[in-house]
Amino acid sequence: MSQGDDSEPEFITPPTNIKSKVSITPDGVDLEALEKAEQVIAGLQDSYLDWVEEDLRNIQAAYDKAVADAANRKAYFDEIFRISHDVKGQGGSFDYPLMTIIGNHLCRFLESVETPKESDLQVIKLHIDSLRVVITQRMAGDGGAVGTKLVAGIEAVLTKVGK
Repeated sequence: MSQGDDSEPEFITPPTNIKSKVSITPDGVDLEALEKAEQVIAGLQDSYLDWVEEDLRNIQAAYDKAVADAANRKAYFDEIFRISHDVKGQGGSFDYPLMTIIGNHLCRFLESVETPKESDLQVIKLHIDSLRVVITQRMAGDGGAVGTKLVAGIEAVLTKVGK
């Protein structure tokens, strides 16, 4: 559209070169390519545990700074959000959906915080401790009964604090 003229829509035809980058058989996506990709992801499982343990150290460091420095607490909450968002995004890819669920709850909680309060720190700590339990106990998959109780406990706290 020309600037200032919104009466006529402009149609943009997307480029068609994507077809050359995706292997599609008559049955759909190339299953062999998909299996190779899954093998690559499975091979990164041990690396994921290293990455997420580093993320947990970093999130704990940001939390410790938030506790110690009330004047800059919002900045540390933003850092905790960034890290928990990464954790949330990677968990399911490596068969740790609890990391995705807990990370998502933490992100949603932090988004709801306008002015950080002392009580927010307790909720954040609960999430960080829960993430750490999932990894130290290697709670892959849904975590069974313990995983269910862990998530239910977090959700109960969030309900109690009105988030």
